[in-house]
Amino acid sequence: MHRIAAKQQLSDEVFRMEIEAPLIAAERKPGQFLILQVDERWGERIPLTIADADPAAGTVTIVFQTVGRTTHLLAAKQAGDSVPALLGPLGRPTHIEKFGHVVCVGGGIGTAPLYPIAQAMKAAGNRLTVIVGARSRPLVIMEADMRRIADELIVVTDDGSHGRKALVTEPLKELCSRTPPPDCVVAIGPPIMMKFCAETTRPFGVKTIVSLNTIMIDGTGMCGGCRVTVGGQTKFVCVDGPEFDGHQVDFDNMMKRLRAYKTREDDDHHKCHLDLKLK
Repeated sequence: MHRIAAKQQLSDEVFRMEIEAPLIAAERKPGQFLILQVDERWGERIPLTIADADPAAGTVTIVFQTVGRTTHLLAAKQAGDSVPALLGPLGRPTHIEKFGHVVCVGGGIGTAPLYPIAQAMKAAGNRLTVIVGARSRPLVIMEADMRRIADELIVVTDDGSHGRKALVTEPLKELCSRTPPPDCVVAIGPPIMMKFCAETTRPFGVKTIVSLNTIMIDGTGMCGGCRVTVGGQTKFVCVDGPEFDGHQVDFDNMMKRLRAYKTREDDDHHKCHLDLKLK
C-alpha cells in the first residue's frame, strides 16, 4: 500500500497528490509516468504522469483531472488514505541537454507533466521561457511553481480572466519570430493545442517536442490502444514515447481515434458524478 502524504484541490476537477513511493521517487526522470490502481477490489489501472518527486521524502506527485470512475474514486481519497498499487517509472525520459533557449508550453492539465521537464531544462543551463494557458483563471495551475524556475513566464487565458487574452500559439509565434528564435520548444496539453504549437513552430524550423500521454490506456504496450503514426510509422506512446517530434506526429489521426468513444465517455462521466455524489 502507498500512503497519500498530501492532497490539494487545484480547481473544480483538478487535484494534486503526493504519494509515498520511495523507489519510484528515487528513479524517476522528467517525462516518465506511473500506473496507479485505486482500489484492490475494482481493478482498473490508469497511467498518470509524474509531475514531481522528492527522493528525500520518498514521495511522487501526481496531478489529475476527474474524468472517469477511477479518477473520481481517487479524488475522494484524503491524506492518510492509501492506494494499493503504483508501478513505475515507465516511458522514455525526456532528452535533456543545453539547447540554449527553451520554450515550454503547457495547456490546462498539461502544465503538470511539463513542470519536471521545465525544471530539468533550466538545471541543464538553458534560458527558460514558460507559456501557461487555460480556458479561464480557475483552470490555471502551477503558475507559482513555474514562476520560480522560469526566466520568463507568460500566462494566457481564452477569456482574458487572467494574464493575457490569447491562445498559447500567439506568444509562441512571437517568440519564434525573434532573432534568434528559440532552440527548442516542448508543448504538452490537449492534442489540438499540441498540433497547432507544432504548426506554429514548423515555418521557423524550431525543434518541437510533444507528449502524447492523453492517448495512453494500460501503459504497458499490451493493449495497443495508444498507437499513433509518427513519421509514417506506427508507434506505441507508452513504450516508444510518450514524447515525439511534433512535426512528425499525425495529429489528425490521433484525434480521430480519441473521439471514437467520446459518447460513451460523456455518459460515464455524467454517471460518475451522480453515483459518487461528487461535484
